[in-house]
Amino acid sequence: MSAYNQEMFAKISEAMKSTTGQTSNFGNVLRFKPGNTYTLRLLPNVESPLKTLFHYYFQGWNSLATGQYISAISPSTWDERDPISEAKFRLSKHGSEQEKEDSRLLTRRENWLMNVYVVNDPTDGENNGKNKILRFGKQLHKIIMAGIEGEDSDEFGSRVFDLSADGCSLKIKVEEQGGYSTYVSSRFASAQKIPGLVDEESINAVYKNIYDLENVFPIKSYDDLKVMLNEHFFCGDPESSEDKEQEEQEANPIVKSVSAKTAKVDDDDDDDDDVPSYEDDDTKVKDILASMDL
Repeated sequence: MSAYNQEMFAKISEAMKSTTGQTSNFGNVLRFKPGNTYTLRLLPNVESPLKTLFHYYFQGWNSLATGQYISAISPSTWDERDPISEAKFRLSKHGSEQEKEDSRLLTRRENWLMNVYVVNDPTDGENNGKNKILRFGKQLHKIIMAGIEGEDSDEFGSRVFDLSADGCSLKIKVEEQGGYSTYVSSRFASAQKIPGLVDEESINAVYKNIYDLENVFPIKSYDDLKVMLNEHFFCGDPESSEDKEQEEQEANPIVKSVSAKTAKVDDDDDDDDDVPSYEDDDTKVKDILASMDL
């Protein structure tokens, strides 16, 4: 019997609707190049369906010290304080005109991770027939969710996680627009039998050989992020960073309360939605786990 079934799809779908380590698997994240179409099969986490998708926020900006792009997972992913969001809030509200302008460089974005089986990678054939990690933003998330529970769910639905000949593939079409990659033309498509996956044994082996999505990126502590901020935004100037932060927080205590519930997401899709609250997550997780029979 296949490790993936219809009942599991219902659990994964519910978990994804509410989606809300130091060892890195970043080298297994797929890289896309404009002008190509990639054929993938989405993989469920058959052992822990709630971990099929990893939803996170990250901070990123071009270093004012070196010019290189700097990024890190935001603690707001777990509804914890983020010193970078706090600094942006403080500078945008109480800084000089130049500091307010500079604060716009600090951008927090929303992404997701998912395990995938690569059917065809036109830019790196070595990936074909292997499990990899798909990193995506709101454009692809909208398309994936439409296939799972939205307008395309009648045609695809639970088939999006099915590796058998009854399943379907996600065809990611990468186009360039204004110097940036866009994925709006991506879609699910009915698939034929995948070469090499000839029986339930080979299919189940793929399902079980997935990555821990919570350990794709190294996680920095609050203090580590402050060091990164000081080095690559304040350029090591203590008068511009920690000392000044302490003075202004004492004068403006509201700054201390910036968290995932009040911060904004700076999104590539021009969609500045408020970050969702996670205060009910523990209850939701417990309810879903209680209903599982894995």
